[in-house]
Amino acid sequence: MLEKLKQEFEDLYGAPCEKVLFSPGRVNLIGEHTDYNGGYVFPAAIGMGSTLLYRKREEPVIRLKATDLSEIVEADIHQLDCYKNLRWGNYQLGIFETMKRRGYQITGCDLLYDDTIPHGGGLSSSAAIEVVTALLVSILNGEQPDMVQMAKISQQMEHEYIGVKCGIMDQFSSAMGKRDHAIFLNCKTMDFELVPIRMDGYKLVISNTNKKRSLADSKYNERRAECEHAVEELRKAIPAITCLADVTADMFEQYKNVIADETVRRRAEHVVMEDDRVLQSVKVLKDGDLAAFGKLMNESHDSLRDLYEVTGAELDTLVEEARKIDGVLGSRMTGAGFGGCTVSLVKEDAIEDFKEKVSKSYQKKIGYDPSFYITVIGDGGKLLEG
Repeated sequence: MLEKLKQEFEDLYGAPCEKVLFSPGRVNLIGEHTDYNGGYVFPAAIGMGSTLLYRKREEPVIRLKATDLSEIVEADIHQLDCYKNLRWGNYQLGIFETMKRRGYQITGCDLLYDDTIPHGGGLSSSAAIEVVTALLVSILNGEQPDMVQMAKISQQMEHEYIGVKCGIMDQFSSAMGKRDHAIFLNCKTMDFELVPIRMDGYKLVISNTNKKRSLADSKYNERRAECEHAVEELRKAIPAITCLADVTADMFEQYKNVIADETVRRRAEHVVMEDDRVLQSVKVLKDGDLAAFGKLMNESHDSLRDLYEVTGAELDTLVEEARKIDGVLGSRMTGAGFGGCTVSLVKEDAIEDFKEKVSKSYQKKIGYDPSFYITVIGDGGKLLEG
């Protein structure tokens, strides 16, 4: 596959590529909508991601193309702030602009991106693109890349260039993933631990609703504002807190009624209890108790459906049908919601039955087919060649 990509690059630009890099997408195993609340998340990098081929050019122009798009985008490196509204290419050029402002040298280049993550599926295709681009710029500037810094730069770009106030989880997962490990990350302190995942005859099955949704166009910023409002209200009773992650389950139970708005209270309840579920998940997985983890996955989805209200008919149908299959320990939405994907813990010998029955029921209820990916837990962003 890599040789084919290198040939495509040479056919496109008339010369061989000089470097090849890769950064993965991620699946969040549990801990949803907690990251921007300073809480805990538990993601893992996946085998699908963004491969980037690079060649330097003398002109002060960046040319970039995706393997699945016909158009080549050209950008003047002196006017990188002008490309925020591109249909494709704004995430890449936003990284160049953000790093240029941080003092990195930006030179002309030809780029080819091969993205194997379904866009809009909630598996962080954008984070993979951001991290692989930031990694390239860092390497070109002669650095030994600090991958935590690459994640932070990518998040900064989304905040300032794209205008989405995303948390750090997606970029951190793409940068810091490790094969057969999940990342237990404290999004407030950036402390993290790599936790081995022993699957013992089970696989992670990602089911895609195939309902396209854009994070920027979703109610993501609305949910974030509701959580910030909850913190303001809770500080009347608990002045020391700075974010919802500072509130324990016991504290919330004691003081939740200071939040006057019932909807805001439910949003906060999800975040507080979801943080607690992440802590429980790390413990049971260290103990090798997959069944207990599956139960926590189910509780997480139910909370996202009932309290945070970010699921919808498509995600709920996939989860409901998955839970009917013998050999499924747990199933939940993953990502921002409003479409995208679910993740299910499925016994290996039940996977074909899972795909057949879930697909049939989903098609009947929703009207079109889902897609399935049997994923491996892989490594984070890295230089492959060059």
